[in-house]
Amino acid sequence: MNKNNNTATPIDDGKCDHLLNMQLPKLSLVSTNNTNIDLSKLKGLSVFYFYPRMGRPDVELPSGWGDIVGASGCTPQSCSFKDYHKEFDELDVTVYGVSTQSSDYQKEAVDRLSLPFAVLSDENLKLSEALNLPTFEVEGVVLNKRVTLICQDTKIIKVFYPVFPPKENAADVISYIKKI
Repeated sequence: MNKNNNTATPIDDGKCDHLLNMQLPKLSLVSTNNTNIDLSKLKGLSVFYFYPRMGRPDVELPSGWGDIVGASGCTPQSCSFKDYHKEFDELDVTVYGVSTQSSDYQKEAVDRLSLPFAVLSDENLKLSEALNLPTFEVEGVVLNKRVTLICQDTKIIKVFYPVFPPKENAADVISYIKKI
């Protein structure tokens, strides 16, 4: 496996095999647009892309970040969902980014990158734990591994894991949705 920055390919370790056909939990998460999103009341198609963390220009990345398989690529992944936003709208699909960062931390990235969709904070790991999502720890902080879920109402109908390369995730999701 090549471990050079941004090129290490994550391996499917089976930690998301249980997710297909699961129901989203009765849980609300704070979004960057200052609303609470009740996952148990969603209707229609929704996409949740879980990512470790987006960097900020004023905050150093954790030491060795580029050597962690699957860690790098959060900003390109988010920007790809932004680039495909019009297509998601035309397909009547709601997109949510999700990380374990605080909503205040996420808002900086949403503003800086002009993301046209809500990013949800799972800072207390309630959703990650309820879905038993794969995580990893860096400098004492628990972060999500990159996972993307497509939901019909509250049922998970498609799981992308591992997500690689991250910048192609939105295109892969659009391609799948057009086939259903």
